[in-house]
Amino acid sequence: MDGSIALWMFAAVFIILLMGYPVAITLAGTALVFALAGEYAGSFDPVFLEALPNRLFGIIENDTLVAVPLFVFMGVMLEKSKVAEGLLENMSKLFGSLPGGLGFSVVLVGMLMAASTGIVGATVVTMGLLSLPTMLKRNYDPALACGTICASGTLGQIIPPSIVLVLLGDVISSSYQQAQLDMGIFSPDTISVGDLFAGALIPGLLLVLLYLLYLAGMAFFKPASCPPLPARQSDTHLFVDLAKGLFPPLILIVAVLGSIIGGIATPTEAAAVGAMGAIFLAYAKKQLNIEQLRAVSRETTQVTAMVFFILIGASLFSLVFRGFGGDELIEELLSDLPGGVFGAMVVVMLVMFLLGFVLDFIEITFVVVPIVAPILLTMGINPVWLGIMIALNLQTSFLTPPFGFALFYLRGVAPESIKTTQIYKGVLPFILIQLLLLGLLALWPALATWLPATIYGS
Repeated sequence: MDGSIALWMFAAVFIILLMGYPVAITLAGTALVFALAGEYAGSFDPVFLEALPNRLFGIIENDTLVAVPLFVFMGVMLEKSKVAEGLLENMSKLFGSLPGGLGFSVVLVGMLMAASTGIVGATVVTMGLLSLPTMLKRNYDPALACGTICASGTLGQIIPPSIVLVLLGDVISSSYQQAQLDMGIFSPDTISVGDLFAGALIPGLLLVLLYLLYLAGMAFFKPASCPPLPARQSDTHLFVDLAKGLFPPLILIVAVLGSIIGGIATPTEAAAVGAMGAIFLAYAKKQLNIEQLRAVSRETTQVTAMVFFILIGASLFSLVFRGFGGDELIEELLSDLPGGVFGAMVVVMLVMFLLGFVLDFIEITFVVVPIVAPILLTMGINPVWLGIMIALNLQTSFLTPPFGFALFYLRGVAPESIKTTQIYKGVLPFILIQLLLLGLLALWPALATWLPATIYGS
């Protein structure tokens, strides 16, 4: 069977996506067209399509994926209940008198919003609307302000609990079991979303620390680029306000993340707690009404439907791709690369990085990862380390000019006085920071694997 047809099918999907057609329909439609043409030409066995009902039933039965709408609901509710606005205001009061203090506030609030929403677009837009006008008004360098907001917004890729990690964890888990079966291991080990959450914790916090160190360096060497806020009289209510604004979402995040990592609750159960906690938090802030609830439910339904529609399209695409021998061709290509496992890993990371310019993380997670992950895992790569490397790689891709998604999100809400070149210039140091972290993680995989091994003993 000529596996090159599978590559032509992948190229066709890429071209059709660039023409602006919806991702899910493009994946399913292209797969069906190639399957029909292949059956007519005698190069495709339609028996592969008979597995589709079982695939779809498996999606419906997957308890882990039930966490997706719940985490989306939690994030949207927190976003619309003005949690970020209160956090940013109080953090600015706390750090604002320091050089670079407003930038510190943006990074820390971005970290907390990333952990609570996990949606990159929502975090970038929210932080752009709330903090960019203030930073510009306080004479921050426009490039530095834009870079800080974009970088902080993409933390939703790596800071748990994150929708990205939930979806990636489910796909990596399936790929790991498939890889072990391919190696003749018929009682395979498993990994969970909790493993990926634990693995992402140290790299995620280290990335935040590197961002803060960069801002501190800018404040020291170029103080004019991030001046302190004007001195104000001591605010006796500051710590009370900070406690009211910071502790409720922090407790909610710790409860959700801690219960998953600690093995107390499954991701779905913890997500349900998070969704209810977000409702109570919105009620406590007097931001909950029937219109608010309707808007949150509508947005949650739209995002969830998009995720699962893409997943269905990706399932059909992967079956046809496998039917044309695409998985065998990819395995052969990766195995024949110079450098062995290292060479294969570099090529896969580079391809994913480039695909991140035109595909969202959902498409890459559902389409590309199931193709390459089993092959890499068969080579002996740790599944948790692989998942974190993919998440960090995509985060870097979403920041990189000229096509990074985060750049477009900020461009959409930034004032006209901000030039696109200033946004590009501002993110470059943060891209270098993320490449540095990717290098550190490649040299010391224990940054991702130590905590899951310590907690779960695996």
